[in-house]
Amino acid sequence: MTEIRPLTDVPVGRHVRLVRIGGGRQLARRLLALGLSINEELEIVQHRGRGVVVARGSNRIALGGGIAEKLMAEILT
Repeated sequence: MTEIRPLTDVPVGRHVRLVRIGGGRQLARRLLALGLSINEELEIVQHRGRGVVVARGSNRIALGGGIAEKLMAEILT
């Protein structure tokens, strides 16, 4: 069984697949503009307070705690 957690609860160094965005359409559009979408594979690089820094390839994206806790991810490794 796969484990689904908000990004705020995933340890640094783990790889995840984004499975659900808990916000509305506006948040989904904002994340898409940053290059994040459902089924995207990410690596958790750093926790900054409640916020999270994720990596997608060579890109790094910093997400505030309010957004990171709305993003549900499946832990891959």
